Amino acid sequence: MSQDIISRVSPSRGAGSPRVVGFYEPDTGSCQYICVDEETKKCALIDIVQQFDPRSFSTAFDHAQWALDYVEREGLELEWILDTHPHADHFMAAAWLKERTGAPMAIGEKAREIAALWRKIYNMPDAFPVDPDFDRLFADGDRLRIGNLDVKVMLSPGHTLGSITYVVGDAIFAHDTLMQPDAGTARADFPGGDAGQLYDSIMAILDHPDDYCIFIGHDYGTKDRDEPAWESTVGEQKANNIHVGGGRPKDEYVRLRKERDKTLPLPDRMLAALQVNLRGGRLPEPEGDGHSYFKIPANKF
Repeated sequence: MSQDIISRVSPSRGAGSPRVVGFYEPDTGSCQYICVDEETKKCALIDIVQQFDPRSFSTAFDHAQWALDYVEREGLELEWILDTHPHADHFMAAAWLKERTGAPMAIGEKAREIAALWRKIYNMPDAFPVDPDFDRLFADGDRLRIGNLDVKVMLSPGHTLGSITYVVGDAIFAHDTLMQPDAGTARADFPGGDAGQLYDSIMAILDHPDDYCIFIGHDYGTKDRDEPAWESTVGEQKANNIHVGGGRPKDEYVRLRKERDKTLPLPDRMLAALQVNLRGGRLPEPEGDGHSYFKIPANKF
């Protein structure tokens, strides 16, 4: 699974503004971030990927190790391991990162409700207690700090019922709500998703100043753009996003989103990923032979 990693640095724009290192996982189109306070050299890792091959069910941590190597090389101190939601299309690396650094790992508190949905889907009534596997479960409006940077947590349901957005100074980590303006917005048809809620969440994100930077969770390119991209501004999204730009009303958006979602297949990692991500990135407990095994429901989707 080893591969050259595409990365770009968005420099700090001054006091209260983070340096953001974005890097790309091409197998799932995932955008991952290192968010740095230049004043204190403290940082957070956001939505880091544990690689997974759906053919062999093997895992790897090349991207997580790349992030740790960057932190060490730049003389940074890792303060948080953050995820925005229990991802459906890639495995989280949070637990692996915590084992190696001791930094606390966090996600939104509504991961508990997402876990309840998936217990029923998997017919595993005692699985995914959530609280023991994370150090912090954030509620809407919670605050934290990365060094001297103030971080606001926003509940942003729609893609999942428990997605959260991190606003770090003038940087918005908007996860799987928005994509790049030329690609639109995220799907809303996973269990617990809702297109109307997604529209409201996007409008709340776009209520920030026009010059705030938006960092997204995925990019798959477009027919006119091959290179991955993950940074835009609030103003660019409001003006040019092909799904919500130009003031598209909610009813039109919901219709467009639902029609689009009907054409999309399930991510090939989803039925395995939730069993891992609701445990913070940990594989199912090993059985007597030392190997982990997945339980995959047939004919439920």
